[in-house]
Amino acid sequence: MAGKRETPADKLSRLTVLERGLWAEGHVVAGIDEVGRGPLAGPVVTACVSIPEARLVMGVDDSKKLSEKRREQLYPLLMDAAEYAETCFLGPDVIDDINILNATRRAMETCAASFPGDVILIDAVEGLRLPCAARSLIHGDALSYMIGAASIVAKVTRDRYMIELDAKYPMYGFARNKGYGTAEHIAALKKYGPCPEHRRSFIGKILGAQP
Repeated sequence: MAGKRETPADKLSRLTVLERGLWAEGHVVAGIDEVGRGPLAGPVVTACVSIPEARLVMGVDDSKKLSEKRREQLYPLLMDAAEYAETCFLGPDVIDDINILNATRRAMETCAASFPGDVILIDAVEGLRLPCAARSLIHGDALSYMIGAASIVAKVTRDRYMIELDAKYPMYGFARNKGYGTAEHIAALKKYGPCPEHRRSFIGKILGAQP
């Protein structure tokens, strides 16, 4: 017998288990997530989002589990509901200079720097310099509502930026691949060479030379 399908209300209840425990203790909670660690081009983008319990938006999940259309539908609802929602972009120059992990950490710290609450939930990354207590969760975007909300905000923000870049550099297909190393993108990279949005530290082997 097939298992019972999870309803939106069930999902909301499951994803807010940790948050509800913290709210019951009087904490103001935010989540941080990133998008763009793996692409060959474009920035890494992080988001820090805090939504009060009374204004939770139904349908939040790990952004990777949602369609682009659904993320776009949720984005304005989340931004309207949020008490705090900040993003940070760090571009290829910074990524090449300090590496993608350190760039991600710096971006996370930057977007959370002004958060006025007292607990931040983070997807996997530990040891950040944050303005309050933090808890790191493995696969946090699938376990925490706030991290899931942050993942959606970061993903939509970055995708929109990559679509804008597509108009400037149409040969790479950024609107479709969002900077990731698809066959189309790699073929264009070999044909046209890199643009200023490419991460030199990521593409050296593809081009057969050191970045």
